[in-house]
Amino acid sequence: MKIKDFKVEQWMNAWETKCRYNVAETCTYSMSLDEVFELCEGSAEAGAKARDEFLSAFCKRRLTYGDIEGNPKFLEGICGLYQTVEPGHIIPTHGAAGANHLVLTTLCEPGDHVVSVMPTYQQLYSIPQMCGANVSILHLDKEQRYHVDAKRLDALCGDDVKVICINNPDNPTGALLSEEEIRGIVDIARRHDAWLVFDEVYRLLVQDSDAFTTSPVDLYDKAVVVSSMSKVWSMAGIRLGWCITKDPQLRHDLLSHRDYNLISCGLFDEEVAAYALAHRDAILARSHRIVRQNLQVLQEWVDSEPRLSFVRPEAGTTALVYYDYDVDSYDFCADMVKTTGALVTPGDAFEEPHSMRIGYAYSDNPDDLRQGLAAISAFMRTLEF
Repeated sequence: MKIKDFKVEQWMNAWETKCRYNVAETCTYSMSLDEVFELCEGSAEAGAKARDEFLSAFCKRRLTYGDIEGNPKFLEGICGLYQTVEPGHIIPTHGAAGANHLVLTTLCEPGDHVVSVMPTYQQLYSIPQMCGANVSILHLDKEQRYHVDAKRLDALCGDDVKVICINNPDNPTGALLSEEEIRGIVDIARRHDAWLVFDEVYRLLVQDSDAFTTSPVDLYDKAVVVSSMSKVWSMAGIRLGWCITKDPQLRHDLLSHRDYNLISCGLFDEEVAAYALAHRDAILARSHRIVRQNLQVLQEWVDSEPRLSFVRPEAGTTALVYYDYDVDSYDFCADMVKTTGALVTPGDAFEEPHSMRIGYAYSDNPDDLRQGLAAISAFMRTLEF
């Protein structure tokens, strides 16, 4: 089957290892294993002891396929992130990208009607199109802070919608749906008897300390949610994600599809993830500190640049920043990284011209972000002559 080029990933593949300032990075500043143990145990000494015990125990294990349906400790850790999820609802995958691919290729068939949003992660509309589905796009409105308009969504669904795809918090905009908005979307899906697929890879990474990101899997039996250890938990390197469904038949179908391309996830990956989720409060506190301090730096920079504008993100690690130059975003971003070493992602990769996606959590030091943003400013000065 043919599929459209994955614009964001191809851009990152081309430039991520060639830049000086990776202001395109979407993960909260990644940690080494030493840093994980030190953070979770509270000190370098305690962390080193826990690390040695962890590695000693793991090195004695035979490298089998492990628990095909997931390490029980890892599954229990995921359950702690939701209100009503049980281990038997969870299917581990190769990252959130693997989870999205698994869910959408299982649900979507030729002729199905799928509704997705834009801008968002391209998987949520290109994979259904690859499967032969008829995809209707709900364009998120900047004037509505990129929140889903329930009336427009309902109108797009019509009488025949099978799958509704939503990204919350949204990538690239950082929009965060409220519980009321999520319940409204659930009501629409229930009325149409549609599957509701939520990519929640940035869930819990909120700016407001009082915000709680309700998950539709806790509200609706035909909800399917996807997440991973990458963005919030700073562990993209273990390549581990999950999808969750409470529907027994869909779970069977997902596992059946997964048998053909994955079988099981890695023993070491699941052990590391289980340890991290057992200490989730410490890691989440670190992630909140990074995204909150860095977003303030980004806000101050945008405010200081008269030819830039954005809708301040409410969650996640990314912002969609618009620029007032008559330059194609691919040319803008390519020339920038070549001349200054500052890497951002072209807005056209999300079908949003004259913009760039900035990843503002790529370092735990706000000064690093300031240097990357200063390089972008220096590049923009060259466009004004």
